[in-house]
Amino acid sequence: MEKVIEQKFYHPSAEVVANATVKDYESLYTYSIENREKFWGEQAETLQWYKKWDNVLDDSNPPFYKWFVGAKTNIIQNALDRHQNTAIRNKLALIWEGEPGDLRTFSYHALNREVCQFANVLKSMGVKKGDVVTIYMPQIPEQLFAMLACAKIGAAHSVVYGGFSHEALADRINDANSRVVITADGGFRRGKIVELKSVVNKAMELSPTMEICITVKRTGQDVYMENDRDYWYHDLKALPIAGYKCETEQMDSGDMLFLLYTSGSTGKPKALVHTHGGFSVYTSTTYRMVFDIKPEDRYWCAADPGWITGHSYIVYGPLMNGATIMLYEGAPNHPYPDRWWKMIDKYGINILYTSPTAIRGLMRFGESWPKRNDLSSLRLLGSVGEPINPEAWKWYHKYIGQERCPIMDTWWQTETGGFMISPLPITPLKPGSATKPFFGNEVAVVDDHGIDVKPGEEGSLVIKSPWPGMTAGVYNDPNRFVDTYWSKYKAQGWYFTGDSAKCDEDGYFWIIGRVDDVIKVSGYRLGTAEIESVMVSHPYVAEAAAIAVPHELKGNGIHIFVILKKGFDGSKELETEMVNFVAEHMGPIARPEEVKVVDSLPKTRSGKIMRRVLKARVLGLPEGDLSTLEE
Repeated sequence: MEKVIEQKFYHPSAEVVANATVKDYESLYTYSIENREKFWGEQAETLQWYKKWDNVLDDSNPPFYKWFVGAKTNIIQNALDRHQNTAIRNKLALIWEGEPGDLRTFSYHALNREVCQFANVLKSMGVKKGDVVTIYMPQIPEQLFAMLACAKIGAAHSVVYGGFSHEALADRINDANSRVVITADGGFRRGKIVELKSVVNKAMELSPTMEICITVKRTGQDVYMENDRDYWYHDLKALPIAGYKCETEQMDSGDMLFLLYTSGSTGKPKALVHTHGGFSVYTSTTYRMVFDIKPEDRYWCAADPGWITGHSYIVYGPLMNGATIMLYEGAPNHPYPDRWWKMIDKYGINILYTSPTAIRGLMRFGESWPKRNDLSSLRLLGSVGEPINPEAWKWYHKYIGQERCPIMDTWWQTETGGFMISPLPITPLKPGSATKPFFGNEVAVVDDHGIDVKPGEEGSLVIKSPWPGMTAGVYNDPNRFVDTYWSKYKAQGWYFTGDSAKCDEDGYFWIIGRVDDVIKVSGYRLGTAEIESVMVSHPYVAEAAAIAVPHELKGNGIHIFVILKKGFDGSKELETEMVNFVAEHMGPIARPEEVKVVDSLPKTRSGKIMRRVLKARVLGLPEGDLSTLEE
């Protein structure tokens, strides 16, 4: 079992340490815990405010914590407005490449003009402070303009992945009472057009609240447009209403900035609320410190802006820090498996932040593809979305980071708004560990009674203290917020993350997986991430997904689905060999009932494997709602 935990430290280079903004984690962490409100007040001072706060934290009604109470702000004040009077105004804010190869760039000045125009268009459609606007778009610049324009005029945005079905989209539109939706005719993915407007048209038929659809022309294919409901964005932008100037709405710190839906393992999706004040401070601080952002950096977070990673670390965190953002529309392996590596070379990217799923997917094609390109501009790497198995970590470190780029393996959630456990560039790293808590956060691994488990033992991951980036709650459903996150450790007042984890003797945290992704075999709890890490360490295996299937003797048996690396073929003999491989590395208790070679795994747009779909297939049951599947 211990073989899964990698104990070797990878130390940052002297050059990385010398150039780091934060040079002493331990003393600043201690200070931030002992003086939490003072620490966050100091971070808030790095931003501009229309009116300063009366107090940093109001904890009089837990778990409904309020941050920077009494302050007047708007995230746009810090993401765009304040840069217009500095040298940043002429700096590149956004470099965008479409999958077909088209290129667009925007300075901070040009980005501000685009956002003002979009904001004026929304105002002309009757959008006002407090409204929720639904955005269903491909990864094009207008997706960012739309988000920023909503925030500017005080409307909340609800971004829905461009891969959701019309039913899933309609559910989210109706739950948010959206009157306006913003979309595009389509987008490009793997050389094909992804339909978007036609999906929105079907969703609007199921929505009593939807009145207006604004459509950006991206692909140019014919789409159905209805009079007095559907408008082309380029037509509206050409009208006198869409001026280049628009006043930013002053908001209370606790006013809603956006809604974001999380699928959750059961029940209808939860709409989590994030607010202007706390989210601004938390994302700008975590981004600045973890990625140690420098004025000359070109930063690429290869997530979808519609995921929380995109909200915090493509759009808002980087813009508040005056960074240059890279955005790409399409698939990482189209038309060839070095599409990403070519772009890093072409644009001189310094920081790459992506998911283990993407890394494992590109590992399959071998190291010859990255070697064809010059990746010497890279300074830092990042990982997000799920625990990264040590084999993928080492490949990423060796072939992409060329053994000189520290990997910021970040653990956080839609609910947390930003990084909760993460290294800094100065942190000695262990492959597969998210290392230590970010400043101000008290994190622990406990048993069901709230007692700390021993080092190396598995337990529930909890957060013991409030933090500014935390969600303000579930939209219009306070009881669900309390029940889901705060009821398990109600007596202690702790936030239950829903993840199981271990903390080793060095105080490094190892995320095992969702508590509902833990397989109990003959009374032993085995994390799916742990099993999958062992399976992916097999020399032929690129990706793996483990599920529990009922077993009359053991309670549950382990079934594993694997995708092989390029150049290897499946066989019964190989599947038997892989069963023995897992048993040998994890012990007889973890011997799978079956290892099956497959061509693909069902995944959400954010790269999470949908294990329930695999389980339904094994058991011959209905597969349920597949609207969140990528393909």
